[in-house]
Amino acid sequence: MDLGAVALGIIALVWGADRFVLGAAGVARNLGVSTLVIGLVIVGFGTSAPELLVSAMAGLAGSTGLAVGNALGSNIANIGLVLGTTALIVPLAVHSGVIKREFPVLLLMSFGALLLLLDGELGRVDGVILLTTLVLLIYWTVRLAMRERDHDPLQAEVVEEIPETLGMGAALLWLLLGLVVLLVGARMVVWGAVNIAQAFGVSEVIIGLTIVAIGTSLPELAASVMGALKGEPDLAIGNVVGSNLFNLLGVLGLPAVIHPAVLDSSVLQRDYPVMLALTVALFLLAYNWRRTPRIGRSGGLVLLGAYGAYMTTLYFAMVS
Repeated sequence: MDLGAVALGIIALVWGADRFVLGAAGVARNLGVSTLVIGLVIVGFGTSAPELLVSAMAGLAGSTGLAVGNALGSNIANIGLVLGTTALIVPLAVHSGVIKREFPVLLLMSFGALLLLLDGELGRVDGVILLTTLVLLIYWTVRLAMRERDHDPLQAEVVEEIPETLGMGAALLWLLLGLVVLLVGARMVVWGAVNIAQAFGVSEVIIGLTIVAIGTSLPELAASVMGALKGEPDLAIGNVVGSNLFNLLGVLGLPAVIHPAVLDSSVLQRDYPVMLALTVALFLLAYNWRRTPRIGRSGGLVLLGAYGAYMTTLYFAMVS
């Protein structure tokens, strides 16, 4: 029953996130919002809605370890599994100036969040700092997108993905329906995941890093692979970079405000260093100071191999 709840919850999260993003993008377009802003903020951050709601539900249930595992595990999965798989299928070239600017920001935020966690606690002050930084980041992203909307190649890619004929009524309906399904799915995932952790005697952090993180990263995997196959590499990479920023600041910050907690020692000793190492690797692979930064198949294989090695480490941690 617990496994079934998690499986059905993940399906609901994936479908709900897709409908939520569709509705939000349709509403924004009907209101005259720039397509580049829609792509960077609504689509990029909207695919993190499953992680955000799962972490919020986990915080309300007092399972902050599950929320932390979800946030870090999703970032690890986004880089290792999602981008690794996508680049292995179709090499990814980064043309968008906005996306190029987000790579160093993601690296900076990763080190900044680490400084907040070095005391071994995820407190309310940490959460407020992370959430405030997220608001400022969204403001910066919108300003940057408005300034470069007429000549950034990401603009054309986003136009292809946003529905042109979706009226305001239909868009609002999909937005609300997607949100309701997301809430139900998140509740099911948290309930099932907590029960599984208790039944197998493993930490909620590990369940968050594995089952929950992979499940909530499926929207990013689908969006990135489809974007790459359609010849939209900037959108494929932008989804992951935007999602990771949102996870790091919002998905990690929200449960801290709801239910502060002491971190499991493995988070700083094993999981955060892996996430940081993959973020640095992504920066070096994609932001390598060439005229057109590119993540090739060899880079994708490295990222996918690193993710496989990490999953193997978690498996032995579970059975030991």
